[in-house]
Order: sequence, then structure tokens, then C-alpha cells
Amino acid sequence: MSTLTQSVIHTLSERLATYEQAGLLRQLRVMDGFVDFCSNDYLGFAQSAALKTAIQQASDKDLSVRNGATGSRLLAGQTTEADEVERALATFYQTEAALIFNSGYAANLGLLACLPKAGDILLTDALVHASMIDGARLSYATRYRFQHNDLADLEAKLQDANRLQSLGEVFVAVESVYSMDGDLAPLREIADLCDQYGAALLVDEAHATGIYGPNGEGLVVALGLQERVLARVHTFGKALGVHGAAVVGPRVLRDYLINFARPFIYTTALPTHSLIAIRCAHEYVKAQSSARKQLNERLAYFRKQANELSPQATWTASESPIQCLIIKGNDQARYVASVAQQAGLDARAILSPTVAAGQERLRLCIHAFNTNEEIDRLMAVLQEATTGLSSL
Repeated sequence: MSTLTQSVIHTLSERLATYEQAGLLRQLRVMDGFVDFCSNDYLGFAQSAALKTAIQQASDKDLSVRNGATGSRLLAGQTTEADEVERALATFYQTEAALIFNSGYAANLGLLACLPKAGDILLTDALVHASMIDGARLSYATRYRFQHNDLADLEAKLQDANRLQSLGEVFVAVESVYSMDGDLAPLREIADLCDQYGAALLVDEAHATGIYGPNGEGLVVALGLQERVLARVHTFGKALGVHGAAVVGPRVLRDYLINFARPFIYTTALPTHSLIAIRCAHEYVKAQSSARKQLNERLAYFRKQANELSPQATWTASESPIQCLIIKGNDQARYVASVAQQAGLDARAILSPTVAAGQERLRLCIHAFNTNEEIDRLMAVLQEATTGLSSL
């Protein structure tokens, strides 16, 4: 090993040691056999035997299925199946066109990096996902953040944007359901402001896909705003239980992304069996209104129990399956999570700097498959673990 390589390895080791001493070191853990209060598998589709069988049967019928795509969509990776699935997605999400990306991260990265250009202004909610932040950083547009879900601050920023920009466009980027707090964006009011000030609205529907709307089309469709949103990002690895993502919107947007979105252009495409899984998951979710009904019942039961947990317990204002108990301090949040895990419950702490200092939390996800008994167990553990904590 060269001296230079040894120096780099030493530097990396020191950085990791510093991170560990601060209690921030991330590690991969397998939690098989634990009661799931952690995953984004809200409807249980990722473990659905029926969906798995449907995907297998559809794959067996398609003799053209290859093990891999062998290249990007602009090269050898383009297939008839990809076109057919994208047309089906456009119909499902009630828009003109869809373009599949390998993940929601890649979709947000590509969309925000290439759509707002130099001379444009991009306004992002302060709590948008890391993928949107990274896409915004790669854009040549001028970027400003507005306070989370703060309509007055957004309007002030839009007024400033109108004064600052002359020939450029203004874009507003938000999530419909925020991944760390679980709260919903006031999309109607945001759309009204965008209309008023001539801004284009971009919405990440990652945690709304499969949950909201008549058939799980997301919050934008649930509110009837699909004609007022330029682009939506739908991911399939959460409530739909498979993998991949798509940007949906006008046909011209799809054509633009094919030409300018680098994560699409320069990435090997999803293989055919992944496309079949996406198609089957969307067919399955339309037939599974009972799963959404059961999820809502479990969520209502959880909220009732959570309200009785402790007068001092602070929960984020969430109507979604993402429910967060604020536990100030990394050590205390980690402690409560460890107590839950010792009881066989997969609950995870979210620490600063992932969230702001003082906003450390236990991020709990409620699922259609969780039972009332499991929720009761969780509440009993939380009551015991949080009793006496100074943050509560």
C-alpha cells in the first residue's frame, strides 16, 4: 500500500472516529423478526404474497424478459415494456406523460438539476428531502428557501422573485407529505400562490403515493390539483412495495427530461422484471381499497393511544402514517429507541444533524398490517422509556 493511500485511509479513520465519538456513526442493521414500526411499507405490499405471485406470473408470461437492461434508455435499455408501463402510469396519475427513473432520489435529482436554469429562481420548502436539496444545488438557478409550510413566507419570497427575475421562470418545490415530520403541505394554498405569481409548482409525492387519492394516486389528485402542478415525483419503493420512480406531467416535460436529466441519460435502465413489478403494483393498489381502509383504522387507533401516552409527550402535527415523538437530545432519543428494540419493536431514532438540534425524535411508521395489540405494546414501552426523561 502506497504512502499516499495509507494517509487517506488514516484520514478517513479519523473522520469516522470523530463521528462515532459524537454519537453520529451510522451502521447497517438487520432487524428480522421485529415488529415493524420503521419501514415505509405502509400497505404491506412489500411482503404481499399476492403481489409477489402476480409479478412472477406476469414475468413468466413475458418471454422477452431479460436479466438486465444492458444500457440506458437512450441506448440498449429501451423496451416496449417501458413505453407501455409509462403510458399506464400517465393514465393512473391522471396526466399526459410519465418518465421512469431508477429511484425517487434519481428522479428528484434529475428534475431539479435540469429544469430550473440560469436566470431562473427556485424556491424550496426548508424541509424538502435531501434528494431535492441535492438537485437544487446542481441547478444553475438562484435558490431561496422559505420556512416550512409557511404561506406568508412563501408569498414574500414569490414577491421578491417577481422583482428579481425578468426573463427567467420561477419554480416552487415542495413535498406533499414530509418524510421527517409526516405533516402535509397546504397544496391548495401553495397552488393558489403559484398561480397568482406565475410560478411553476413541483411536488414530491413519495410518501403520498398509494395512500391518498381514490386509488392511491397521491395528494395532488386527491385535491384535484393535477392540472395546476407542472411535475410530480412518484416513488414505488414505499407504499407500493416495489422499486423505481417516475416523474409525471405534460408530454413536453417528459421530452425535456429525456434530453437533459443526467440521472436518466447516463444510468442503466431498470430491467424488465422491475417494470413488470411497477405495473403489477399499480394494478394491485387499485384493487386494495381495503388495505388503505385498514391503514386509516390503525392510524386512528394509534393516534388515540398516543394522545393518552403522557401530557408531556410532544408529537409532530401529522395526519399521515408517519408519526414522530419528539425526544430532545441524541442520547435520549437513541435510548428510547434501544428500549423499544429490546422489546422486539423496530423503532428508530432520528438524530441531529439529520433533523435540527432539539428536534430529535422517534420516527414511527404505522402500517395496515400492524395490530392494535402491537400498538398497545409500543405505547407501553414508550411510556416506560420516556418516564423521567428531562426532555419530556
